[in-house]
Amino acid sequence: MDDAAGAIKSIVGHRERLVSLDVFRGITLAGMLIVNNPGYGDITYWPLEHAEWHGWTPTDLVFPFFLFIVGITTHISLEGRRARGDGAAALRHQVWRRAGLIFLIGAVLNWFPFYSITRAPPDADLLSLMGDRLFHLRIPGVLQRIALCYLAGGFIVLSFGWRAQVVLLAAILLGYWAILMLVPVPGTGATGLAAIADPTATLGAWIDRGLLDWGDAGNHLWRVTKVRDPEGVLSTLPAIGTVILGLLAGRWIGQSMPVKHRVLVLLSAGIACVAIGLAWDLVLPINKNLWTSSYVLLSAGLGAMLLAMLMAVTDVLGWRRWAEPFLVFGVNPIFTYALSYVTAVVIYAWWKVPDNGQSVGVERWFTDVAFAPWLPPKMASLGFSVFYVFCFYVLLRAFYKRGVILKV
Repeated sequence: MDDAAGAIKSIVGHRERLVSLDVFRGITLAGMLIVNNPGYGDITYWPLEHAEWHGWTPTDLVFPFFLFIVGITTHISLEGRRARGDGAAALRHQVWRRAGLIFLIGAVLNWFPFYSITRAPPDADLLSLMGDRLFHLRIPGVLQRIALCYLAGGFIVLSFGWRAQVVLLAAILLGYWAILMLVPVPGTGATGLAAIADPTATLGAWIDRGLLDWGDAGNHLWRVTKVRDPEGVLSTLPAIGTVILGLLAGRWIGQSMPVKHRVLVLLSAGIACVAIGLAWDLVLPINKNLWTSSYVLLSAGLGAMLLAMLMAVTDVLGWRRWAEPFLVFGVNPIFTYALSYVTAVVIYAWWKVPDNGQSVGVERWFTDVAFAPWLPPKMASLGFSVFYVFCFYVLLRAFYKRGVILKV
C-alpha cells in the first residue's frame, strides 16, 4: 500500500479543509439545476443543452464533474478514517452501506410518482397503477451510476496504491476503446466508428437490451427510447475511470505540501488530460452517452483545471466571500439532487394549469406570466432556471446556517 494514509493524516491532524472542493461541488450542483430546469423545455441556449450524440457542451460536463468529485472525496474520506485507526471491515461496511443507499434512493426516484399520472382514470385501482409503474421501473439512473462508481472507487482505494490505480485506469480506458472499436455489434456486425454512429445500434445498447429488457417481465430501460440507456451497463465501466482520476486527484491535493505547489501540479495534470482527450477525439469521438475514453480524459481534465483555479482563489489568495452561495449548494448534494428531481416531476408533469387554452406544466405557465412578457423566449426560459436555483438557494441556505447536513 502506498503512503496516502500518511498524507491524509497530515490533513486530518491539522484540520485543513480545502474550501475550494466544497465550492466546486456547489458550482456543479447549481449548474445541474440550471440545465435540468428550463422554463421552456424545448427552448434554451445551446450551452445548456446536451450534445445530440458525438461532441460536447458545457452541460455534458456536469455529471462527470460530480463523479470526479466523488473520487476525490472517497479517497480523502476513506484514507482519513484509516489514518484514525478504523479497520478494513468497518471501511468496507461503509462503502457497501453508502453505495446501497444511494442506489436505493435512485431507484425510488425512478419509481416516483409511483403511478402514471397522465394515464390514471378517476376510478383506477391505485395499487394496480403503482404495480404497473414498478413493472416498467427504469433500473439504471444518475444516482445508480454514482452508487456503482462509488462502490468501485471505495474498494479501489482500500485495495490498491496509486501506481496500481494508474495501471487500472489505463487498462479501463484502453480496454474500453478496444471494445468499442473491435468487438462487432451483434445483429449488424459493425465495428470501428460505424459501431458507434447510431445511438440505438451500439454494443452498449445491445447489452442494455439483453440485460434490462425482460420481455413479459417489463422493459427497465430509459422510457424515452426503450432501446438504450444513457446510464447503461457498459458505459459504467469508463465512468469508473472518471472516479479513479478523482481518486488520484484526491491523493495529490491531500499531500502535506504548500497549496500553491498542489495547485500547479493539479492544473498541469488537467491540461495534459484535456490535450490527450482532444487528440484521442480524432479516432474516438468525445461522447457523453457512450462515456468514451476521450470524454473521460477531457471532462476530468477540465474538472481538475477548474478545481485548481478555485484552490488558487479560495485557499491560496483567501478570496472566499463570493463563494458563499456555492458552499450552500455543496453541503447536501444527494438531498439537493433528490429534491430537485421530485420538484421537477411535480412542476413539469404533475401540476398542470390552464394557459392560453392549454393545460401546461406550472413551470411553463410561470415562465409565460413572469418572464415572457418582457424577455425573448430563450432568455425567459433561462430566467425561470435562475429563479428555480434561487428558490433552492433560499432553502439550502437555511439548512446551511443551522448546520443541517443530510448524509447518506
